[in-house]
Amino acid sequence: MRILVAPDSFKGTATAAEAAAAIALGARRALGSSPHAATAQVTTLPMADGGEGTAEVLASAAVHRDGTAGQTITLPTTDAIGRLTEASYQLVGDTAFIDVAAATGLPAVSDALDPLHADSYGTGVLLADAESRGAKHIVLGLGGSASIDGGLGILAALGAAAHDSRGYALPKGGAPLVNLDHIDTAQLNMKAAMLDYTLVTDTRAVPIQAATMYGPQKGAEGEQVALLAGAMLKLCEVTDTDLQAEFLGAAGGIPIALSWLSRTLWGTAEHCRIVPGGRYVAEALDLPARIAEADLVLTGEGRFDDQSLTGKVVGTLAEMTGPPTLGIIAGSATAPAPQGALLEELDGDERGDVAQRLSSAAERLVHSFLQS
Repeated sequence: MRILVAPDSFKGTATAAEAAAAIALGARRALGSSPHAATAQVTTLPMADGGEGTAEVLASAAVHRDGTAGQTITLPTTDAIGRLTEASYQLVGDTAFIDVAAATGLPAVSDALDPLHADSYGTGVLLADAESRGAKHIVLGLGGSASIDGGLGILAALGAAAHDSRGYALPKGGAPLVNLDHIDTAQLNMKAAMLDYTLVTDTRAVPIQAATMYGPQKGAEGEQVALLAGAMLKLCEVTDTDLQAEFLGAAGGIPIALSWLSRTLWGTAEHCRIVPGGRYVAEALDLPARIAEADLVLTGEGRFDDQSLTGKVVGTLAEMTGPPTLGIIAGSATAPAPQGALLEELDGDERGDVAQRLSSAAERLVHSFLQS
């Protein structure tokens, strides 16, 4: 009996590695009283899909694959509403693995959401720092952002400036972009701007959906959503971006600005790739081969809903699992499990230790699998 444990993080309660360890403990407990106890193997493989924790997962995979020592870089920057903070990223060889959520994440500003003026400047500071330390390639996890600024905050940190038709610089944030006329690159940090970028996204959202789909969870309501939607339309017009291009609505539209900048400087789109997060991380971890060797694959996330099967960790594993059965552990579930999969929610005592609740859910799920 071979069990592969490959969960996403449980946002705000457990990292992917912590969740994997807890789930594996529960799986081993369930196997301990079964006929498979003597030969059972439980392997952990923390996953990510472009959201929080993606940089750490990919950096660990790169260290394992290349045998190159990695380092964690921590530096001062700003959060999405401009407050001073610290954020970290991973540097392995000449590749920097950065999460947008590290500096521009939603949890850090949950006490003061400002969807109209939040920006991605703090993430741009990390990108520029990575270049100064020798990075040639940036792998940017896009999930968990608090801003809807189309990536103009990042461009500002790299020296570009958004202007209106009178030539005045626009204030920070997404809302002022309704008055965008052009982006001035005269003071651009060319070395950082011309790196190779891989943008790892956990959504297929088109540009306008940065506001209409994800605006409300960042605090936008009513007319604010409409204003931000108009801002994304204006940004797409100025940058000659396809309004129907999938993935560009991720992280408040950050791919719009970065892909435009790279395309403008290089004259081609090949230096800024946008990839589905779940599949990209899975391939980096050689997950298809590991799944083929397993009898049961256990995964999980904080909330299992209709979006879980659209490029996120659970959906990616559901697409990849063939003969092995897929077991899903969720903090809460509002959608049915995929056909052939088992679904187990955490017990209802939210005050309990999350590791213990994950272990108990895994134990119940493995018992169900053995009985079936």
